[in-house]
Amino acid sequence: MALLPRSARPRRRGRDTTGARLWTWLMLPGTLWMTAFLIASLLLVAVLAVGTTDALGNPRFGFDLGSVRALADPAYTEVLARSLGYAVLTCVICLLIAYPVAYTIALHGGRYKHALIAAIVVPFFANYLVRMYGWSVVLSDDGPLLRALRAVGLADDHTKILNTGVGVVAGLVYGFVVFMIIPLYAALERLDVSLIEAGRDLYGGPVRTFFFVTLPATRQGAAAGLVLVFLPAMGDFVSAQLMGGPDQIMIGNLIQDKFFQGQNWPLGSALTMLLMLVLLVGMFGYLRRTRKDEAEAAR
Repeated sequence: MALLPRSARPRRRGRDTTGARLWTWLMLPGTLWMTAFLIASLLLVAVLAVGTTDALGNPRFGFDLGSVRALADPAYTEVLARSLGYAVLTCVICLLIAYPVAYTIALHGGRYKHALIAAIVVPFFANYLVRMYGWSVVLSDDGPLLRALRAVGLADDHTKILNTGVGVVAGLVYGFVVFMIIPLYAALERLDVSLIEAGRDLYGGPVRTFFFVTLPATRQGAAAGLVLVFLPAMGDFVSAQLMGGPDQIMIGNLIQDKFFQGQNWPLGSALTMLLMLVLLVGMFGYLRRTRKDEAEAAR
């Protein structure tokens, strides 16, 4: 009887290897397609970043570092810093909102947890622009939110949310909070509940158990959620356009303006490459942290 599992192992490994190869070949066409167009578009933007424009504003290929040097202008660095600040603040707020939601559904949702997740995710299937227009109505001066705050004395007639940084961050949080909930929910659902029970025996309270057991065990899910929120929030321009003013524009608004209104494609391309550089730094930081966690878990 003991020989049966051993004889079955080589066949199982063979089937696993064959299945892995099959999935690799099935993924190859789509991966090559996306990679080719990604590299081609990045190369085109990089070439345009050192190009010039003619008298009519049409882009011309060449080699001119004027657009690259223009990135050092304080006006552009201020917008980049503001975009970075908005994105980081959005990540923090999304994490504070998403963790209790994901924790409650994953560990206390019971048989209704899949329905609860669906109730959160399905509304986000609507078009992003439509949702942002609806959110701008909610946050408007005569919207339901400010009317409710005025009714309880927490706001007055001069209180505004739109055309402020608060409105922009509120739009970003509303638009991307679901990207934080899903990975946190997945990490919490895989968490062994017995670890929490053991943590309560060791640390003597739910708060200490959360910080010493639950949070470290789900930090990969939190890291994935931070990346999924930070990347689109950094390049978003809809929230700043609909819920911000001239003093709240983000780098996405600058890129849009240079390409479609300012007819300055080289500068728009240089700004795009700067944004891509910031996003790549964040992505590489996440990958490095993930590899470090995997190495520690393998020890």
